[in-house]
Amino acid sequence: MLTRRTTLLLGAASLMALLAPQRAWAQDATGFIMNLGNQLAAIVNGGGTYEDKKRRLAPLIEEAVDVDGIAQFCLGIYWRRTTPAQQTEFRRLFHAVLLNNIGGKLGQFQGVTFRPTTTSQREGDSMVGTVIQRPNQQPNNVQWVVSTAGGRPKIVDVQAEGVSLRLTQRNDYSAFLTRNNSNVDALLSAMRQQAGA
Repeated sequence: MLTRRTTLLLGAASLMALLAPQRAWAQDATGFIMNLGNQLAAIVNGGGTYEDKKRRLAPLIEEAVDVDGIAQFCLGIYWRRTTPAQQTEFRRLFHAVLLNNIGGKLGQFQGVTFRPTTTSQREGDSMVGTVIQRPNQQPNNVQWVVSTAGGRPKIVDVQAEGVSLRLTQRNDYSAFLTRNNSNVDALLSAMRQQAGA
């Protein structure tokens, strides 16, 4: 169900998840991403087992990323067609699948470094540009879409080389549901397999 492009975007996301005054907000968003990125890089590059790193990574992702908001966006038009119980289960599984996929990419980011480029405003959100460098790999341009709609900064999307993570994931879910007669329970079953739940 996850395409290679989605998996790559999830890997990039593992390195980071107010217009007045605009410049101050941009600096706040940049600082938020750089602080998060430094914490994530310290986990990836630090000691400990894979399970230790995954356990330390999980609360950072949950704190910094609007996982529930992204989950609802990714289900798209099907969100309103689901029951409250299905919505609750979908959010739970979305969290688990996201963390499993991010955790599964930890080894690929050993020795990672990143630096900020530019920050701009778009539709009330802040777009924080970064360049991510891994040993023996070409650098990647990644933009972090940061919103303060909930009162504090949260990552609401990641765009790697111009491709949106949440839009790609929504397209994947939509294609799966189209192939399965719009059966949300079938999607939940597939997500349980991905989450190992």
